[in-house]
Amino acid sequence: MSYASFNFIAFVALTVLGYFALPLKKHKWIILLISSYIFYLFAGYKYVAFILFTTVSTYAIARWLDRISLQSKETLKANKQDWDRDTKKQFKNKTKRNKRLVMALCLVLNFGILAFLKYYNFFAGSLNDVFGSFGMSFSVPTLKLFLPLGISFYTFQSMGYIVDVYREKFPAEKNIAKFALFVSFFPQIIQGPISFYDQLAHQLYEPHKMDFTRFKYGCELILWGFFKKLVIADRAVVAINTVVADYNSYNGTTLTFTVLLYALQLYADFSGGIDISRGIAQILGIDMAENFRRPYFSKSINEYWRRWHITLGAWMKEYIFYPLSLSSVFLTTSKKMKATKFGATKAGAHIAKVLPTAFASLIVFLIVGVWHGASWKYVAFGLWNGGVIMLSILMKPLFDGALQKLHINPNNFFWRLFQMLRTFVIVCIGYVFDIAPSFRQSISSIKKILLNQSVSNGLIEINSLGLDKWGFALVGVGFVVLLIASVLQEKIKKSLREQLDNNYYWVRYCVILIGIIVVLTFGIYGPGYNAADFVYAQF
Repeated sequence: MSYASFNFIAFVALTVLGYFALPLKKHKWIILLISSYIFYLFAGYKYVAFILFTTVSTYAIARWLDRISLQSKETLKANKQDWDRDTKKQFKNKTKRNKRLVMALCLVLNFGILAFLKYYNFFAGSLNDVFGSFGMSFSVPTLKLFLPLGISFYTFQSMGYIVDVYREKFPAEKNIAKFALFVSFFPQIIQGPISFYDQLAHQLYEPHKMDFTRFKYGCELILWGFFKKLVIADRAVVAINTVVADYNSYNGTTLTFTVLLYALQLYADFSGGIDISRGIAQILGIDMAENFRRPYFSKSINEYWRRWHITLGAWMKEYIFYPLSLSSVFLTTSKKMKATKFGATKAGAHIAKVLPTAFASLIVFLIVGVWHGASWKYVAFGLWNGGVIMLSILMKPLFDGALQKLHINPNNFFWRLFQMLRTFVIVCIGYVFDIAPSFRQSISSIKKILLNQSVSNGLIEINSLGLDKWGFALVGVGFVVLLIASVLQEKIKKSLREQLDNNYYWVRYCVILIGIIVVLTFGIYGPGYNAADFVYAQF
């Protein structure tokens, strides 16, 4: 069911009407559950088995973990007087091992399904390439696999929940239908955001009354999302797809332009879809996590990833980064390095101190790269971002010392502007791996961008990318509007919707009316567009 379709708008309207009009009192969440599964069935009935498996397996194993914890506490209480400290410690360690094994079962089952569907053919193809290079006739068969809608998002969200139950952050949900809603809530199923159970679940289950301000803000956010998606992203992607279809035929100037256009298209597409999702949820009385905070204003690649796809970064930090950086292996390595002659030096002491953080960051971004797709180019994408972050952590004293010697004020406007531009260039180099059809072609395109610039030929090629001058003009105007809105948000640190509310009625409604007219007039939508066209829907 396409976001940009009458069917979807009617579906959302009926869901909102049913949620607020039906006299269900404390059971309004049932409407959301029914709507979520209807939405998922529209995406493809064959997908439902996978989301049901994740829901049922995660629910059952979470309840199992709860029972182990409860039985452990009862046993300790019953033997409080009889057991000495060592016996209690041994029992607690045994319980922890049992719980870890049960949690691992859930992780292996669900991540195993995700990995098989998403990566089997990639590994099979890579093995066949290796076998072929040695002249072996044996080959691993490839399979006709499909990727269920939003499987990465609902799997990550569910596995975060199971880890939190294992950590006893909160008890397992006893109502399987309620848990099914947490996993399948339809506004987030396409492309997130990835929510934490303790932040989202209670909002889903609590009844909400109709609130005009929330309804208004939600509709404005949806309109803003449609503007970014339909007016900017879906128009820019025409030119990008033209380049990708015949990637090796274009020179460095055209590829540079394509990378810049992709930076705009990707942000408008992904953040636009998230805005629509968050707007729908806000109308229903539910505040979903923010996923973007003007990432292209970042002054470092580390800051960029704190502003871009915020919920994925939060998930990775909570369940991958902290366990790795605080693991006994990493901490022991750091201590051993400190004890060496190198560790006794100023540089060595710093490297030994930050080594767990640096290597954990590299591993996290390698995972982020692989999460983006089953291809070596995504491995390179992850290593590029992780490598830059790792070097920035390791080399921080050197960079700070250079600033002092050069008498550069870190708060100087031009220095901050330079940092933003430098970070944007680093981000765009990473985007090359994303755009190119393969790893080899991404390396080739970087060479072209550096060595094969021809503005005159580039202008000729750009004019043949499927967009006429009015199409490029609309993308340009959309970019300017997006830039102005972002600068204002960055400056005032406040929602533009709230700022709009402070204006006269006629100003407010003129802005909204103009937005509606622009989307309806210049947006690209219709039967040829569906939810799968969102960049991150493939995840």
